[in-house]
Amino acid sequence: MSVVISCGEPAGVGPEVAAKAWAALAAEIALTWIGDPRHLPAGTPVREVSAPVSAPSPDALPVLARDFGPPAVPGTPNPAHAPGVVAAIEEGVALVRSGAASALCTAPIHKAALIDGAAFAYPGHTEFLAALAGVERVVMMLACDALKVVPATIHIPLAEVPEALTADLLSETIRITAASLTRDFGVARPRIAVAGLNPHAGEAGKIGGEELAVMIPALEALRGEGLDVTGPLPADTMFHAAARSRYDAAVCAYHDQALIPIKTIDFAGGVNVTLGLPFVRTSPDHGTAFDIAGRGVADPTSMIAALRMAAAMAAARARRPR
Repeated sequence: MSVVISCGEPAGVGPEVAAKAWAALAAEIALTWIGDPRHLPAGTPVREVSAPVSAPSPDALPVLARDFGPPAVPGTPNPAHAPGVVAAIEEGVALVRSGAASALCTAPIHKAALIDGAAFAYPGHTEFLAALAGVERVVMMLACDALKVVPATIHIPLAEVPEALTADLLSETIRITAASLTRDFGVARPRIAVAGLNPHAGEAGKIGGEELAVMIPALEALRGEGLDVTGPLPADTMFHAAARSRYDAAVCAYHDQALIPIKTIDFAGGVNVTLGLPFVRTSPDHGTAFDIAGRGVADPTSMIAALRMAAAMAAARARRPR
């Protein structure tokens, strides 16, 4: 499988972890990096190409070279790089949508620099990718070998979660998750566990009414559609090893309810996956890390996992009958 990597923020750790991940996977996956080769760590062997490579390149990192203008200063984002960063994402999407590449892995971006330098109008990567794909609703999954979690609501204040967690949102999140588990992960009949919003999943309405009013009717309707859905379950008993063996993915009510368990289980190796796109997109589950950029100490574990997962998901899609 051919995976393209959009460069992300040049002043962050993205170029470093991409180079380290290529070194680890050079004989395993066909990787092509999109960006300004001057922003890669000094000494990175580079081979400029005109299209994504279709075979592993163990001797040099294949690069779709683009001129971003000024050199990158580690730890100091430059808005002048923003148009190039945005263009790299757009090019990556175009390549996977055309079939020239099998999957897209995106390095972390810095939203403030994109706003200042390119009038970036999206809350983040995920929303921009959805707009490029013409998709109204996508879902964020965090995945590692031991656990896959999906927050139904994401970057909103906790006080706003009860109102935002509608039956429509929860149902569509579960449907998209189930479809992706089959298409992208080869799970024939996905088992999805749903965490309640309140402690003890509301305890029959004694500790909050959202489970009774919203969640239980939505889950019953989904079971009527043939989906294997359990819950709402008390979140505090969902993530030990025995509980995890009973489902393929957990859908949670809010951001931290989903991310705390996966970051506890595998802090370095988690992967951010966007479900519901017409192409495969993964990303390392960390940010730009300006505080350590340019020091050569950035951990590539999450980027390596993201690239491996992207290739595996693309292979799973390719095996599906059309």
